Amino acid sequence: MTIVLLTALGVGGATVIGALFGFFFKKLSHKFSDIVLSFAAGVMLAAAVLGLVLPSLEFGGRFGVLITIAGVFVGAVCLNVIDKVVPHLHSLMGVKEKSDELHKVFLFVAAIAIHNLPEGIAAGVGFGTGDNSQALLIAGGIALQNIPEGMVIIAPMLAAGVSPRRTFIAALSTGLIEVLGTLLGYFAVSVSTLILPFALAFAGGTMLFVISNDMIPETHSHGNERGATYALLVGFCIMLAVDVLL
Repeated sequence: MTIVLLTALGVGGATVIGALFGFFFKKLSHKFSDIVLSFAAGVMLAAAVLGLVLPSLEFGGRFGVLITIAGVFVGAVCLNVIDKVVPHLHSLMGVKEKSDELHKVFLFVAAIAIHNLPEGIAAGVGFGTGDNSQALLIAGGIALQNIPEGMVIIAPMLAAGVSPRRTFIAALSTGLIEVLGTLLGYFAVSVSTLILPFALAFAGGTMLFVISNDMIPETHSHGNERGATYALLVGFCIMLAVDVLL
């Protein structure tokens, strides 16, 4: 349980660390942030496949393929519905008005936090397999993605008229949501191992959706597609190598 709690704090704290960097590098170049985010996407892609989807097939038994496919699609559909209901982060990042500060804070916190919750659940569910090294790799991939995410939300919030203090509190809140998600995922599979195959696939589906729907389009929107692609491949291969070595 101690390692799960520390992992939860690490995953959530990565967003806060990224936010702190964001205060110091408000004008971070898109080229650099795209490379970092692409590398994180590659790490998350490997973590989703190796640490969640494949174990789901293994633990699913006779109907493993069906359970895994169902879980992946349910996870993706859930995030798709969330994207429709909650204002998306990218649409909020262009806000420039100085008025209605509290409303903007709420929108940013809601959009980021709701997207962070399933990522936290994915980190927690990974511990249900009993393979802590694999679970830590999954959590590490998610945490790595949270750092650039925390960085890029700072400047738009400040530009929207949100005070630095409220901006940091908002970033901290989104990190806490991920901590809760990690603990929720861990306790869910601890209570009933019967849901483990589906939960693993569900978590993998949410991560695959985030990678394809959010991370890759963002890294390919500033004219650095080739560099972003190679950064993703590097992240994927490093994660693959680490998984084999462990």
